[in-house]
Amino acid sequence: MMRAVFLLLALILLFFHLLPIETQPVALFQVDLLPPLASIDPAEARLRDLLNQSGARYLIAPDFLIAFAFAWSVRRPDYVPAVLLCAIFLLTDLLLQRPPGLWALLALIACENLKLRGRTLRDSSFGPEWVAVTIWLFAILLLNRIVLSLVLVPRPDLKLSLIELALTVLIYPVVVLITHVFMGVRKATPGDFDSIGGRA
Repeated sequence: MMRAVFLLLALILLFFHLLPIETQPVALFQVDLLPPLASIDPAEARLRDLLNQSGARYLIAPDFLIAFAFAWSVRRPDYVPAVLLCAIFLLTDLLLQRPPGLWALLALIACENLKLRGRTLRDSSFGPEWVAVTIWLFAILLLNRIVLSLVLVPRPDLKLSLIELALTVLIYPVVVLITHVFMGVRKATPGDFDSIGGRA
């Protein structure tokens, strides 16, 4: 049931992420028909620069999906198996028109690493978990840009990516609070059983 809950949560977050209200220049009281995508070609980049110089503002939201995936991976890894995470991240790549599989693979590696460190993070305070999440978010961003550069694929705007990363790091404690209080996804205790009947 909790796996279905996470899938539903991911689809809801993805729905709101697809709305044309973020990572695009928006001028107040004016209709903006630019697609909500990262820079695709130099012409679009120049257009966005002109809009930015004319007083347009970027509306950027944190990546709630990966924040919830990290929080659930640390607390109850059996709720978010690798197959489920892979399917969700790959679907996100396809719908957001990112190079399919790259971001999904990096995010999956990060989640699986946090699962392996779950026992250590479970016995510590929130600080080490927050640091680990921050390191992995930065690593994903860096590796994604390196691979895109190697294969000569246009990269998202660095400033927008860094702002999104910072917002995701800042919002992570709120995501953990929502996960713990409202969703009941808490860190497993040593006496708990996982989904296959093994000790947590």
